[in-house]
Amino acid sequence: MTYHYTTLRYILIFFLYTNAVCIAQKTQIKGIIKDATDFNYLENVAVSIKGTNIKTLSNVYGEFDFNENELPLGKQAVICSKEGYITKYFPVLINKGDSLTLNNILLNYDFDAEHNQASVISLSDQDLDENDETISTVLPLLKATRDVYLTAAAFDFGTTFFRPRGLGNEYGKVLINGIEMNKLSDGRPQWSNWGGLNDVQRNQEFSYGLSENDYVFGDLSGTSNSIMRASKYRKGGRISYASSNRTYQGRIMGTYNSGMTEKGWAYTVSISRRFGKEGFVEGTLYDANSFFVSIEKRLNSNHSINFTGIYAPNRRGRSTAITDEVYQIKGNTYNPNWGYQKGRIRNARERVVEEPILMVNHYWNLSKNTRLQTNIAIQKGSIANSRIDNGGSDLLLTNGNVTYLGGGRSVATNPVHPDNLPSSFLKDPNPGPLDFQGAFLAQQKLIDNGQIEWDELIKTNQQSAKQGKNATYILYDDKIEDTQIIANTIFDSDIGKNVSLNAALHYKSLHSENFAEVSDLLGGNGFLDVDVFALSVTDRNISERVNNAQSDLRNPNRIVKVGDRYDYNYSINATKMDGFVQGQFKFNRFNFFVSGTVSKTTYQREGLFENGYFSGVLSYGKSKSIDFMNFGAKSGGTLTIDGHQFFNFHAAYFTKSPTIRNSFANSRQNNFSISEITGKEQENEKIQSIDASYILRTSKIKAKLTGYYTKTLDATKTSFFFTEAISGSNTGFVQELLTDIDKLHIGGELGIEYQIIPELKVKGVAAIGKFTFDNNPNLILTSTSDVFEDFNGVKDFGKSYLKGYHLSSGPQRAAQLGFEYKDPTFWWFGTTVNYFSNAYINVSPFARTSNFVTDSSGQPFNDFDPNIAKELLRQEEFDDYFLVNAVGGKSWRIKKYTVGFFASITNIFNQEYKTGGFEQSRNANYRLALAESRRKTPVFGPKYFFGFGTSYYMNMYVRF
Repeated sequence: MTYHYTTLRYILIFFLYTNAVCIAQKTQIKGIIKDATDFNYLENVAVSIKGTNIKTLSNVYGEFDFNENELPLGKQAVICSKEGYITKYFPVLINKGDSLTLNNILLNYDFDAEHNQASVISLSDQDLDENDETISTVLPLLKATRDVYLTAAAFDFGTTFFRPRGLGNEYGKVLINGIEMNKLSDGRPQWSNWGGLNDVQRNQEFSYGLSENDYVFGDLSGTSNSIMRASKYRKGGRISYASSNRTYQGRIMGTYNSGMTEKGWAYTVSISRRFGKEGFVEGTLYDANSFFVSIEKRLNSNHSINFTGIYAPNRRGRSTAITDEVYQIKGNTYNPNWGYQKGRIRNARERVVEEPILMVNHYWNLSKNTRLQTNIAIQKGSIANSRIDNGGSDLLLTNGNVTYLGGGRSVATNPVHPDNLPSSFLKDPNPGPLDFQGAFLAQQKLIDNGQIEWDELIKTNQQSAKQGKNATYILYDDKIEDTQIIANTIFDSDIGKNVSLNAALHYKSLHSENFAEVSDLLGGNGFLDVDVFALSVTDRNISERVNNAQSDLRNPNRIVKVGDRYDYNYSINATKMDGFVQGQFKFNRFNFFVSGTVSKTTYQREGLFENGYFSGVLSYGKSKSIDFMNFGAKSGGTLTIDGHQFFNFHAAYFTKSPTIRNSFANSRQNNFSISEITGKEQENEKIQSIDASYILRTSKIKAKLTGYYTKTLDATKTSFFFTEAISGSNTGFVQELLTDIDKLHIGGELGIEYQIIPELKVKGVAAIGKFTFDNNPNLILTSTSDVFEDFNGVKDFGKSYLKGYHLSSGPQRAAQLGFEYKDPTFWWFGTTVNYFSNAYINVSPFARTSNFVTDSSGQPFNDFDPNIAKELLRQEEFDDYFLVNAVGGKSWRIKKYTVGFFASITNIFNQEYKTGGFEQSRNANYRLALAESRRKTPVFGPKYFFGFGTSYYMNMYVRF
């Protein structure tokens, strides 16, 4: 018995000793993190070991604990980062069995981030205006980065419509809480859906270009994910007021974040209002309200549910491109879209966006190293773009025959209609005294007024109403009512300390109703819903013309009132499903990733009106389903040369579906897909891209040099215009289908920053690119004009000779020199000198077809001169220009409050410059173009967009 007792005692002592040794040898790193200002504990600080997948988050008491069996030994770096705070690196020496404690880690509030956020003059707001060709592209994505080149692209280059790598914003993915917000209609994000909510967009994850992303496969320009999760916001509030003369005149905003309570609840609310009678450009009203709420419930340590609601209704008056003739008379603030109605400014081209978003996110920690996020969102609302319809007419019955009388002219509703301009009076080679008199009077009228005469339009309609006639002029909305449901699930797992796996499944469905809606009869009784252009065709019998004129054969000769749908009415049903998988591998000297994706997209149109030109199933009912399958793969990596030098590279090949807009020939009138018009299956866009970067980081210098090559193949683009150049001299309103488009983007980017002293740094940025068409795509025109009657409404012009022409993508070269001074007492000032060149006009593809050289009989012009033709078709390059900008700010810490202001002045020397423009296709043949070129002032010259002159932005805020 004694023997057994002694044996058991020694066995127990052995196990206790062994366990104690094991515990003693367990390697551990722990610590506590606090706010450096108020010493409150900081929750949700991301703590990681550099170069590994080992990471954790601090708890409500600021505590973190690495209790890993395989912590890397030797010299390592612990990284502590949280949005709104300056990231800190702590060098540590880890020996086996050591237990390291990093107590009272203090993170300083990032005033630079505060200033940078304030300096974003709602870049997304700029994307609401004008033609898609001139829209600023991925710039709002760049708010999440500190890269010196991307910062310059966002803050200093953005006002010039500079596009990084020449890419449009359809090549960038925008996510909110992991849910993609790009539209299926055109592939672009609708920035106004969350405009004015700057405070809640501070938590962003951004990957530029082809970099890896944990949520989606991505695209050429990169991916931005705004984390609008209540628990991720810093506890406290913020109130701010901004003043500007660019787009809005004033903005007031208030935001409060509760932080996570002891009962596991967190909430964030934010409201703002932006307002202005007009911005830098005349008549551009701004009326926008924004509301945001996010509520999160932490169910337990592994499960959280977050609800987010966004409602940002906004109304804006739009401007438009103008010819050089108009610019010389009226200047760069002129806008022909508005006029006075009873002494008040009214814009005929307003844009109203009202598309609220509701989403629910479930966050599940499957284990310490594995996470699953499941999301669902619904977005339902409308976008309306107003304009004047001058096609009002009256129906007459004479001996049983139907005829129509009336119809206005756009010369009465468009102050810059060619017939209203001096050039139209001087278009003859030898103008006489009456011509000069007419030109002088037209110029004086444009100088003295040059705006829409609302009262005259209303007076005309009122006089017609008294005679029992219909309205000649109405205001209507091109309206889109979308219901979109988005769902996805995102998987993320750390497989050991060097490997991680990302995977996701995404689903998106869209029901989109598209129609014209009467919004104001302008004093009239009603409006006859017929196409007045169809009535003017003389080589068709009256019965055929009456049928062609009907917007809806099922309701012919209908009189419409306010709120009625007319002209066109159809819906689009679309779905997209895609999967994504990615592996990330991290080692001491080399990190790399590999990812792949596959997707299926389906579109179908359903006509709700039976169009008179396309009776029966050609326009009414469901179209054939259009299906696209796509796939892609990309890879990249970073090689650490030494502690200061890195080499980074990426390569990708993937395909993209054409958007809804580019999949139907003329969805407003008929069910025809692009493939039904061309007679062959529509191609997916194919993309191949590579880039490589050299990165230098020292205590004094931060620099990055990048080279890139991107080629896109088989793209499709649809557009609409009026031309007088079909088959020599005939006129018609046409739809242009440009298919099999290849484009080449090649260039380099440089950003360098030098810290002279702790308070002063200088920076330099350069972007050199060449963005061109890389082939001669195919061009087809479709039209209901009588010119196309012999071609069954479709005419194939073959090749459009565009190869070598530059893309209209803003300045293809840009450079910056600047400095920034930051005083230890929290005031700062900086200025930049920015240079822009190699910006080109958007050329007319139709003018580069065989139609340019042939007359009405299809034979070459007998006076054709190839040298003159080459000069006529030479692409216009805009003048180079410099912009000087200045920024500055100051903040004070007053007990628990931070008070600050930020101010910027852009284009200090009031430089006037063109940001974009396009050739008109109206005179797209040799003889008409030659006659235009010989005029002192062209009648149908190119139209241009102009940049803002000297403008300011000022923001004052209180944070608590």
